[in-house]
Amino acid sequence: MSYSQLDRPVQFLKGVGPKRADAFLKLGITTARDLLYHVPRRYDDASTVEPIGRLQVGMDASAIGRVRSKGVIPTRRGLRIFQAVLEDDSGMITVAWPGQPWLDRKLREGDTLLVTGKVRFFHGRQIQPREYTVLARASERGRGAGEASDTGDPERGMVFVTYPATEDLPQWVLRGIFDKNLDALLSWADDDEYLDPGTRGRLGLPGLGEALTLLHRPSSPYDAEHGRRRLAFDELFFLQLVQAQARRKATALKPGIAHRRTNEFIRPLHESLPFTLTGAQARALREIYADMQSEHRMNRLLQGDVGSGKTAVAVFAMLLAVEGGTQAVLMAPTEILAEQHARGIRSLLAPLGLEVQLLTGRLGAAERRDALEAIASGAAPIVVGTHALIQEAVRYRELGLVVIDEQHRFGVRQRMALLERDDGRPDVLVMSATPIPRSLAMALYGDLDISVLDEMPPGRTPVKTALRAPSARDSVYTFMRERMAAGGQAYVVYPLVEESEKIDLLSATQEYERLRSGPFADLRVGLLHGQLKGAEKDAVMRAFSDGDLDVLVATTVVEVGVDVPNASVMVIEHAERFGLSQLHQLRGRVGRGAVESHCVLIADPGDDALERLRVFRDTTDGFEIARADLRIRGQGDLFGSRQHGRDAMLRFADLLADEDLLISAQRDARALIAADPELAQPEHRPVLDHLQARYRHRLAMYGVG
Repeated sequence: MSYSQLDRPVQFLKGVGPKRADAFLKLGITTARDLLYHVPRRYDDASTVEPIGRLQVGMDASAIGRVRSKGVIPTRRGLRIFQAVLEDDSGMITVAWPGQPWLDRKLREGDTLLVTGKVRFFHGRQIQPREYTVLARASERGRGAGEASDTGDPERGMVFVTYPATEDLPQWVLRGIFDKNLDALLSWADDDEYLDPGTRGRLGLPGLGEALTLLHRPSSPYDAEHGRRRLAFDELFFLQLVQAQARRKATALKPGIAHRRTNEFIRPLHESLPFTLTGAQARALREIYADMQSEHRMNRLLQGDVGSGKTAVAVFAMLLAVEGGTQAVLMAPTEILAEQHARGIRSLLAPLGLEVQLLTGRLGAAERRDALEAIASGAAPIVVGTHALIQEAVRYRELGLVVIDEQHRFGVRQRMALLERDDGRPDVLVMSATPIPRSLAMALYGDLDISVLDEMPPGRTPVKTALRAPSARDSVYTFMRERMAAGGQAYVVYPLVEESEKIDLLSATQEYERLRSGPFADLRVGLLHGQLKGAEKDAVMRAFSDGDLDVLVATTVVEVGVDVPNASVMVIEHAERFGLSQLHQLRGRVGRGAVESHCVLIADPGDDALERLRVFRDTTDGFEIARADLRIRGQGDLFGSRQHGRDAMLRFADLLADEDLLISAQRDARALIAADPELAQPEHRPVLDHLQARYRHRLAMYGVG
């Protein structure tokens, strides 16, 4: 890896030094490159900033002015209000911060501020800012500093850039450091350019230096967006490059098994099924069979909503492995889910006479010994169990296919470990019942090929969803009792295990005691939460599954796909505290039998939460819900622990807005790795240097560093 000027420690830049370098560390900035890629938080176009003299009561506006005077004003109720008078060439306005008297020490007379908020009337026009930015200190002169007349001519469309800041690195300090160093940083960035002019032209993207200039010194919001899209592509490209290398390691470095289809088992299963495969299932099977019959190893994600038929697709894939003389395993995250899969697969395969071996911790010593012998000899062609299936103690005659259910419960490293066994060269099929938008799937699982079941089998009755206020809780309980009197069962889900002094929410433990001694005293009530030991959780879930409990009070541990066909009511308390995708997973616990099922959301939401809950109430399409969840809540922390600075994967890219860039990034990354797997060709050296400089941790996670 070659050294770049951008790798120099930030403390050696103008205006920084050791003390401010420590402050920069809190922002995740340690090098000049980190500073250059410090993402602006917002842009304010001077052409949209109203002159103070034109501000009218009721407007939601942004204004720029110089602090003419300031002070702290006490009120009769003991509240202390910091007030400042802002002025520009057109007039003056009062700006007030109730309860923030400490701002008197932070803001000075003569400072230039940008404030945003509602204009109201209180002894004259007043703004209580939602946000404010110190554009320049009173003592400064130069770009963006000084009096209002120095802050730019709106006709020129000047844009004010606001960066994420801290108390030790306030906005005006950051601005000064950027002003002193940006020209040098931009000149050094030319060494980071890796996209050739032809590719940039095809994608409609600027050069890297131009993009960074547009990011930090835009003359219009369009300029800033144009620069952002180039940097978004870079993030997506290098993310896909890491995953393309992982994909190559999984599928191409070691030979796979070209499974032979004989139809010895596949055709009889088709003929014995009491249902017809959906078009989506048939399409997914064609994709899976093409992978399994090729010389490369399959590494594929099968994604579909609850009830879309993923297990049936997996069984057909397992039969292809068996027809070719190898073994297939299905790995589930819990023993009870493994047992459920084993029962379902045995039922499907009963007409074929194939052995389905279950391997879990509940087996006795003799049973476990017999199971291990059957697996090692090949007498058990299909094996179902938990993650113990991939432990060294379990030996296979020849392992040809591994199916992982609820893949989000297993890490990338566990998935990659499956490919390192010496008793087979298994293809891998991972399944997820958590629908996510295509762009998010590509970002999270770019090392996998993806098959989607976007079609539900006919005849499945949608779950009816209702939104109720807390005042309607008693009527909800009455409805639950009516359903249980008809032989049904019900879940009641809470966001907390125990009461919290910090959050005023109902909790599962306390509500379990209240429900079983009050509204449901004559019913059988169980409690399930994540703090129980594994054996206790299994016992409770097993009792509910077997019909020995009428009501299960729980936290979100019931998300995992245990099938209880008799459960017909799901009540979710404090529904506003859950994300849409999480709510959808919870709702998927009911509606798994023939009886009509209901999901009741009890919530006292504000306007933002109400929008989310109405989206959820009005659709049962998991992919539509997931897209709405991503749009409303944002992409957040998608890649594990919260990341900052050089470790952050997506700071510029928006997975919904930039799906076109993501598609191009994946295509280009896969093509590059196919042509030059080690990035050893001289023309690809800038790509390799950038990859190692910024994404070494991600390479290590996928085992390709």
